[in-house]
Amino acid sequence: MTVLEERFSLAAERTGQIPSEGALGNAFDGFFSENAEYLAVMAEEYEWIRKGSLRTADLEELKRHNEICFIDLLGKNYDTSYANPAWAVKCLGEEFGPLLSAVCAELHSLPAFVYEQDLESVVIRMELFLEIYQAFVCAKQEKDSLPERKEIQEIFYWFASDYAETMAEKSVADAVDWERDFAKKIVEESDLSDLRYLFFYGEYIADDQWKMAQHLNSLSGETLQKIADAYTEGFRKGFEVAGKPLEKKKSVNIRYPVGFERMVKLAMENFRKMGLEPILYRAPSSFLEGRSVYKNGYFGAAVNRQFDYDHDDDQALFLDKKFVHRKLECRKNAWETYREKAALHAGPAVIECFGEQPFEPVGKPEKLQLSKEQQKLSVEYRSQAGILSNRYIDPEERSFTIIAFPIPQIGPDFPAIFDEILKINTLDSGLYETIQQRIIDVLDRAQYIRIRGMGDNRTDMKVMLHSLKDSARETNFENCVADVNIPVGEVFTSPVLKGTEGTLHVTSVYLNGLLYRDLELTFLDGMISDYNCKNFEDPKENRKLLEDTVLFHHPSLPLGEFAIGTNTTAYMTARRFDINDKMPILIAEKMGPHFAVGDTCYCHEEDRMTYNPDGKAIIARDNEVSALRREDPQKAYFNCHTDITIPYDELGEVTAVAADGTQYPLIREGRFVLEGAQELNVPFYS
Repeated sequence: MTVLEERFSLAAERTGQIPSEGALGNAFDGFFSENAEYLAVMAEEYEWIRKGSLRTADLEELKRHNEICFIDLLGKNYDTSYANPAWAVKCLGEEFGPLLSAVCAELHSLPAFVYEQDLESVVIRMELFLEIYQAFVCAKQEKDSLPERKEIQEIFYWFASDYAETMAEKSVADAVDWERDFAKKIVEESDLSDLRYLFFYGEYIADDQWKMAQHLNSLSGETLQKIADAYTEGFRKGFEVAGKPLEKKKSVNIRYPVGFERMVKLAMENFRKMGLEPILYRAPSSFLEGRSVYKNGYFGAAVNRQFDYDHDDDQALFLDKKFVHRKLECRKNAWETYREKAALHAGPAVIECFGEQPFEPVGKPEKLQLSKEQQKLSVEYRSQAGILSNRYIDPEERSFTIIAFPIPQIGPDFPAIFDEILKINTLDSGLYETIQQRIIDVLDRAQYIRIRGMGDNRTDMKVMLHSLKDSARETNFENCVADVNIPVGEVFTSPVLKGTEGTLHVTSVYLNGLLYRDLELTFLDGMISDYNCKNFEDPKENRKLLEDTVLFHHPSLPLGEFAIGTNTTAYMTARRFDINDKMPILIAEKMGPHFAVGDTCYCHEEDRMTYNPDGKAIIARDNEVSALRREDPQKAYFNCHTDITIPYDELGEVTAVAADGTQYPLIREGRFVLEGAQELNVPFYS
């Protein structure tokens, strides 16, 4: 027996004793007993998998095992789970409730490690729980009281600090090491017609994952190949269009929702023909790895999105300057360990899914929140971690692609919607390229663009453009068709900040998995000067929501992009099936003008000259903030980019205004009026 196996055996034995002890004689016995029982289940699950039972179990047994991993987070069960901060505070009090709720949440990262048979990650969390329990027992025995909250918080702090190196190495290795094959084996070695394979990941499997896999199994090989080809060809074109050397690369990261394995398997074959070895890694489940409401990797069903929201600031328990420096140092060492493989990494190829019911979080005063100082430290870490990543994976030599498909939860029209999205994802790029060039030719005459809403939409924006020194050879707008961002089409630019001003408003918008009502941003010289929405009755809660999920704790963000989406086919598909609120930003940004707050689209690649198909150089690649990259990269980048689209039915006008005041109308009352672009109106009437 190894030392690690012995630690596991001892931890499993000790946790098994806790439920019958009643050592504390107070409400905390309930917390420790319930979580000890969960750990016992996880220990049994680990042994069950180690013995090979996972691969031989029948479907009903697999479903039962999957459910017991997540049962207390599901539906109404979460109301009385200690992972719910509100319940934890009700049972344990304000002093310990939020802290122990965070401990409970961290224990619920275990299914991922159990199924990967990552024994160290299992053991250290069991030992964290036991150390906290022992602190309560000692305080009871020695003082007949509770421990100091600071003592418990320090246990949590040193757990995060002591294992920062382990987690940093795992995170970097997951991103660039193509020899890590847990998920690849599931995709390539499983009989994908036997849907038991879905339960091999250790992700929560709900109806969507099951029905999606069934749907893909029902498609012809030709159709599946068409889907995979559109996806992988977009990635290849991204390198070709940007003039980047794909032949120098050896790996690509595939990010996907569980249930898409038939498509992923074909994509893996396509990438290998390009000389790229696929990397598949799990979206983080632990706060040490960067757990978030935003899934970055492969992922199953969201067990409970309110749970994710309730714990998105759990790092408030340990985030200080010392920890940030420790974590960055660990991350630097991890990148050094994998520097050779990092240099060969080509970037991510992302499959997004959409169709979930829009999630509106419930604000809870009991949830942990970052202090103002911790928010600054969080921003500092994200900035420095981004700089580190770009040091080892050169932005000028990497690319990406993103494609999106609906999931069955979107409704009874799912098969028809899936077919329509497939058509949208494979529209004729050549046609859009021609029309979009006509739009760009007019936009390049302008000093600024005026955008106004209509009806209930209060948008009134003035967006300043860069000056063209040679209009015959230069342009402000990129002619974007179906390469890195599938589907077609849009034209976009990085605006000049000075003079960019006004109000951006949308009545309802779905961003990064959250629904925002009456989202309104005010700009002054291109920077957000005020912000609000109406998700909650309390204005402070609304501002807090935007600070956390749109501004990402920055005091302000610049307008990094202005674009005109031209995919009216996608817009009308959304209207016809009544799924506007479910469309992902990847498609929604093509369904009308959109504004992105944060970094520009050329983030970290501003100095690489980029050209449109007509040969003109795109000169609008940075702004006054990103220009600071030469002096202070920390001030130049924000490591976020959030697109906000005004739908055509809320759009009053888009007008290009020249320096002499001449106006060139492009869109009026939601319809293209520019000569040569009116073909884009056809879907509105068909």
